[in-house]
Parts: sequence; structure tokens; C-alpha cells
Amino acid sequence: MNEFLKGILDGINSLFGNYGWSIIVFTLLIKLVLMPFDYKSRVGMRKTTKIQPQIAALQKKYANDKDKLNQKMAELYRKENISPMSGCLPMLISMPLLFIMFAAMRNVANMELAKQAIDLLVSGVQTNESWLWIQNIWMPDSPFYAAIADQQNLQIIPADIWAKVYASLTDATRASLEGLGINAGNISGASIFQLLQATEVYQAETALWHELPKLNLLITQLSIYAKPNGWFILPILACVTQLLMSATTQQQPQQPAAEGQPDTGKFMKYFFPVFSLFICASSNASFALYWVVSNVFAWAEQLIFNKVFEIQDRKGNTGKSVKEEDSIK
Repeated sequence: MNEFLKGILDGINSLFGNYGWSIIVFTLLIKLVLMPFDYKSRVGMRKTTKIQPQIAALQKKYANDKDKLNQKMAELYRKENISPMSGCLPMLISMPLLFIMFAAMRNVANMELAKQAIDLLVSGVQTNESWLWIQNIWMPDSPFYAAIADQQNLQIIPADIWAKVYASLTDATRASLEGLGINAGNISGASIFQLLQATEVYQAETALWHELPKLNLLITQLSIYAKPNGWFILPILACVTQLLMSATTQQQPQQPAAEGQPDTGKFMKYFFPVFSLFICASSNASFALYWVVSNVFAWAEQLIFNKVFEIQDRKGNTGKSVKEEDSIK
């Protein structure tokens, strides 16, 4: 699945020539494909919410007869043409997709970082994939990261990624690496970094992106760079757009929490924005960009759906009023 998504992203990038804009287009395509499923799920959730009083009455009436309660609940769902799983559909689709996208973006970022390191070693040129304010989209959008990959970034790249990158190199580049003692059998983040450290060009690059005095926090220290890779804009946008989504969701009819069960809505309202901030601050900017665009699309989608449901409710109430007037006459 990762290779399939990477193939689509690479195809889009061949048209736009920039991974930043390509990720935006790619994200919009994914969300548009999922939009009908989201709409169907929201319709199911609204139907389930509307029959909550009937469900509560059944739970009270058959509190001591679970089998009868399940039977009556099933009859009610069939009568109202509601699937009990309809409200779970977005999570069943979006959550696995989020993890797949995270893995895909990480693989793409690792491959591109590996290529950048090899290019720097062989050609003496640091080639970054920039986008707007971000110097290198394969590194986090943060003042706590430099645009050039350091030892830690290179060493966490898996061996299979290095093997794929080596196989994709031109014969001339492979010959240059072999001249430095690097081949298909021993290429790794550690071996590449060891050679990079000894080159004047890498030393010049690291001097350009040198660390300023560390920022001391209570539990850790953060490195700040003179010329950082980004300014923490995407992580903040991820947090803000997640809050907007939570606020829009609150405008929709919500299913009340079952008696005796805690209401997790308030917890989730603040958990997801904080989680978004954390994950986007520590992930490469390409994934953070996907997350932000996905949130903005979902927020706009919720606004549109809410408006559609509002119009439908108005029409339904008007129809009921007409029927009531006819019955009086």
C-alpha cells in the first residue's frame, strides 16, 4: 500500500515539480474519494441521534431482559433503516489511512533524505526540496531542526530504504560511491555519515546551519539553529485546524453518553489538537502538510454537511407542518 501511494504521489510530482504542492493535490484527491463515505456516515449518525429517546425508553423498559432489549433495538434500527456501524465508518477508514499515510510519508522522506546525503557526498551540493518558508520538506517544520540531515536522521533510515536508493542510482554515482568504499552490501546511514563528516562541503554546510545555545527546559534541552528548517507554522496550523474541526463537530447533534459512562467528548476536544501539535512537530514537514490540508478539508466538509442537513431539516419540518394543517382541515 505504501508503494502504491508513493507511486501516485510521485506521478503528481512529475506534473507539479514540487513535492509540497504535490502533497496538497494528493491530499485533496484522497479526501474527495472518501467524501461520499463521510456523508453517508454523517447521515447515519444523525438518524441514530434522533432515535436516542426511543433507545433510552427501550433500555429502561427492558433493563432486566438483555435478549429482549437487543431484539427490540434491532427492530428499531431496521424500522428506521439505520446501520449500527454507520457512525464508526469514518474512523474505520480514516484512522488506518492516517497510519498508512504516516508510513508512506516517512518512507518517501527517508528515501529523499538518503538521496540528498548521497548527492552531497558525491557532487558536493546540498539539494533541498523547499516549499514556501520550509527549507527542506523532508525535515520537520521547526526552528529546532536544520535543513540538512544529521547523524541521527541518517542512522534511523532503515536498511531496505538504503538498498532501494542504491539500486536507483546511476552507474556513475554508484561508481563514485564504490570509489569511496560504499557498495550495495555496506551502505547505511552510519557509513554515509562517516564519509560526509570528513568532507569540507559537509563541514561548510553544518557551519552554515550551526546550533545556537540550547534552550533549557525543565525536562530536556532543545537545539535552535541559526538558519532553521522552518518556523513551527505547520504544527501550529495542525493544532488550530483540529480545534476548528472540534468546534464545528459540536454544532452537530451529538449522541448523549450512556448512563454511568463518562462523556469523552470534552477530553477529545483538547486531546486531538495537542496530539496534532506533537506529531506534526516531530514528523517531517511533508506529513505535517498532509495533516493540515486534511484538517482544513474536513472542517470545510463539516460546514457544508451541516448546511445541507439544516436545509433538509427545514424542508422536513415544513412538510410536517403542511400535513398537520391538512389533518386539522
